[in-house]
Amino acid sequence: MDEFNNNNYYNRFDGRSGDNDRSRYNGYYDNNQGYTGFNQQGSTNEFYYSPKKPKASKGKKALTAIVAVLSVIAIGTTSIVGYTLITGNNPVASSSSTSSQSDTTSKSSKDSSSGDDASSEVDRTNLPTIAQLSTPKDAMSIPDIVTKVSPSVVGIQSILSNGTATGTGIVMSSDGYIITNAHVVEGGKSLSVLLPKSYAKDQNTKEEDLTYKATLVGKDTQTDIAVLKIDRNDLTACEFGKSSEIKVGEVSIVIGNPLGFSLANSVTSGIISAKDRVLQIEDRTMTLLQTDASINNGNSGGPLINAYGQVIGITSAKVSNTYGEGLGFAIPIDDAMPIIQSLMKDGYVKRPSLGVTGRNVSATYAEYYDLPRGYMVTSVTKGSGAEKAGVKKNDIIIGINDTTITSLAELNAVKNKCKVGDTVKLTVYRDGKMVDLNVTLDEAKNTEEDDSSQSQYKSYEDLYREYLERFGY
Repeated sequence: MDEFNNNNYYNRFDGRSGDNDRSRYNGYYDNNQGYTGFNQQGSTNEFYYSPKKPKASKGKKALTAIVAVLSVIAIGTTSIVGYTLITGNNPVASSSSTSSQSDTTSKSSKDSSSGDDASSEVDRTNLPTIAQLSTPKDAMSIPDIVTKVSPSVVGIQSILSNGTATGTGIVMSSDGYIITNAHVVEGGKSLSVLLPKSYAKDQNTKEEDLTYKATLVGKDTQTDIAVLKIDRNDLTACEFGKSSEIKVGEVSIVIGNPLGFSLANSVTSGIISAKDRVLQIEDRTMTLLQTDASINNGNSGGPLINAYGQVIGITSAKVSNTYGEGLGFAIPIDDAMPIIQSLMKDGYVKRPSLGVTGRNVSATYAEYYDLPRGYMVTSVTKGSGAEKAGVKKNDIIIGINDTTITSLAELNAVKNKCKVGDTVKLTVYRDGKMVDLNVTLDEAKNTEEDDSSQSQYKSYEDLYREYLERFGY
């Protein structure tokens, strides 16, 4: 549920109430007080600093005007005298005699060239719009797409220990299975789904009549996908497309609940900015679709839609407003479907595990303590492949399958390409030496606590103090 915060400044968003993150606010500048206060995003009042230039006195204005006039006269006189001396002609005297001839020549020239001008000009009366340029000929209109998909877009509310959080969900089946982001439901004590107003029986239907208690079927934090279930059998399921078939430049549409349910089923549009965008978010490497369709807090878990009203992605992340705009990201539906099916079948995703937890060795601490960068092991699961292979606490994993790694994200990127039962070669730094260990990968029974996350040390100082004590520093 927490926002993404990392060195690349990619943030998750969830519309959580009670959030004190200053990045969600815009500062304003006051001429007397400097930088003061913050206005919550979405506010209709915004302030822009535009310093005024100092006013000039009346005397200075008059003097400036006189100097300007004299300068123009001097330049004009000098030009005429110079022209007369060089050519022997007086342009002032000849101008009156030639003016009528010039007018006649100009008029005839315009008449004779009118045909050429007309042919060279571009007809700008029927230029296509950006939406027309970015959609195939057989595409649906945006209003038709909205009509088709809106009944499949729902609101997600999660009750937390310290407040509530909202997001968006996608109806994937008529019998109540709903897709959303794992971070939307993270830490939720109670989950509920709000159906759109199209399900209302009449105008007197209240919001609570459209709200259903939801059961968490399963979630996977590494891919940021979760599946919920509500007790209703007449829902309108979305139509899924293929994210592999989308082209950069094609239209993309987002429907969701930005900033909460008061703006439910808001529609924004743009284009696909990039495919296969590889980003490192927290301790995982994700391959995402990039779009410039407007995405805000609360859109998490909603659909990214193509020109045929088909869901091709699940909106998941955006760049922090502090660093850029028009940069939104979605999980490709081709990648999401195997995860969704696994969650529905088993409640979790079968993923290989080393059986260790630890902490990244940052560049600062690596330099200060003369250690290699990598992933320092803080605990080894009893009976795991890592324990059997001889991995020990305080080992620093610096390589896997001959690939150098400097973080957990890089370690997982290689490990997750393997299958349960595969053997990988870990290169670890121990007692000033490098040691190669062959580890057989187990099945991760609980992806929330295994290699996908780091151990909970209070600070890096605790970790390095323990390391130094072990080796007698």
